[in-house]
Amino acid sequence: MIASDLDGTLLRGDGTLSPRTLRALRTAENAGAEVVLVTARPPRFVDRLAAATGLAGTAVCSNGALVYDIGRRTVVSSRALSVAVARRVATAVAGAVPEVGFALETGNQVLYEPAYRLRLSEDIDAELPVPSLADLWLTDVPVTKLLAWSARLDADTLLAAAREGAGAAGREVQFTHSGGRGLLEISASGVTKAGTLAELCAGRGIDAAEVIAFGDMPNDLTVLDWAGIGYAMGNAHPAVLAAVPAHTVSNEEDGVAHVLEGLFGPPAAP
Repeated sequence: MIASDLDGTLLRGDGTLSPRTLRALRTAENAGAEVVLVTARPPRFVDRLAAATGLAGTAVCSNGALVYDIGRRTVVSSRALSVAVARRVATAVAGAVPEVGFALETGNQVLYEPAYRLRLSEDIDAELPVPSLADLWLTDVPVTKLLAWSARLDADTLLAAAREGAGAAGREVQFTHSGGRGLLEISASGVTKAGTLAELCAGRGIDAAEVIAFGDMPNDLTVLDWAGIGYAMGNAHPAVLAAVPAHTVSNEEDGVAHVLEGLFGPPAAP
């Protein structure tokens, strides 16, 4: 199995999948490998990528909260974050870290309160404001992630402050970040990319030793550590480069393709 993150890993900085990398993925599939996308992104982003590239198969989305059948556009399994837990964590974090805004990711939409001012141009159609922070907790839609955003703090600093400030409430969730601008991602306790990928592999009879993983950010560390071999991208976060022994070149240099071509031979013809 080839398990790859998307942003900063499989995709270039402009969000595209290069022809070389797409050919390398096809070559690996033709050799019998399954390609699984393992991303912080929600299914709606994977749908757009699939439409542009023809990628199919399975994606582990929202940092492990969802398993998504790309071809059928169907969520196969999910591990939701309780809104009550999200509220307790947000209340604790807000009390410890001033000027933090919050949003709820549902897989289909991002519900955000006024203090959450992060806007993603590629996701604008899915962003839905609510009048106040209190209104955020009234949703009856299953939640995949609580998002916390700071205009003042970078993601690493916000992550450390939120973990400390959350106190006992922090034991009910999983904190991480994927390099977004001052953006912290909070999932249900025990939800990680590696945990969900391991369950997926177990159902397929695939051992960790048979998995080759690629990633660049702290939310990828669980997968890079669990897989038989994990590759940190040349552009990876310093903590990832320090923790992961195997490195490849950057996403802009088609680092994933660089490794796959060495393993599976030259890419198939365009």
